[in-house]
Amino acid sequence: MNRTLPVELSFVLPAFNEQARLPAALASIRQAAAEAGAPSWEIVVCDNNSTDGTGAAAAEAGARVVFEPHNQIARARNAGAKAATGTHLIFMDADSRLSPELLRETLAVWEEGAAAAGGALVAFDRTDVGWHARAGLAGWNVLSRACGLAAGSYMYCPRKAWEETGGFDETVYAGEELAFSIRLRDWCRARGLGFRILSGARLETSARKIDQFSPWNMVVMMTGLLLPSARRRADKCAYWYDPALRESEKSG
Repeated sequence: MNRTLPVELSFVLPAFNEQARLPAALASIRQAAAEAGAPSWEIVVCDNNSTDGTGAAAAEAGARVVFEPHNQIARARNAGAKAATGTHLIFMDADSRLSPELLRETLAVWEEGAAAAGGALVAFDRTDVGWHARAGLAGWNVLSRACGLAAGSYMYCPRKAWEETGGFDETVYAGEELAFSIRLRDWCRARGLGFRILSGARLETSARKIDQFSPWNMVVMMTGLLLPSARRRADKCAYWYDPALRESEKSG
């Protein structure tokens, strides 16, 4: 009888209309896995109801593709993880790029055994961003390390931890990675393990959305998201879900 043999590591990427950027992300994963000497691995891309050729681009690049019809990052991440067969998971955004150095750090954490889950500091993929973007990113990286909160663009954990913590909260449209970080920390602590934000090599992530918001609009939106009720509404999470912004990204 044919069956799928489990792999040790699964890279899980949610993707909505990322046909143009996804191939670079997947190529970076393949290169990082080869140079870091990763064990057996797979890439799972969750096509989150894209209207372009995201799914086809992922399949052409050798990824396994699953589909989630409801546009929500938490659902897409969970759908990808559910389909994954690895004993360990790395969640990564489709507009980010993984370096061999960061993957080596991640694998070293698991090999050492003192920590089991965590994230990484983040860097933009270009330097010509406004002061508010630079300040915001620097502030996030400080908060991430100080409070043990992982950016959703890069999170790693054992599959068992994802299963036993309930995965990403599907009642919210933003901030799901923060709640997941807290549950992962508790899961690790209960087992005498650490939750580690990696600070050696940073994950390179796209700065494209920064151009679409003024500093004031960014402050207003992020302040509003402090309310739990706002995070449960896609229309309040314009940075990720605004239809007009998505159309401008496609046309750009």
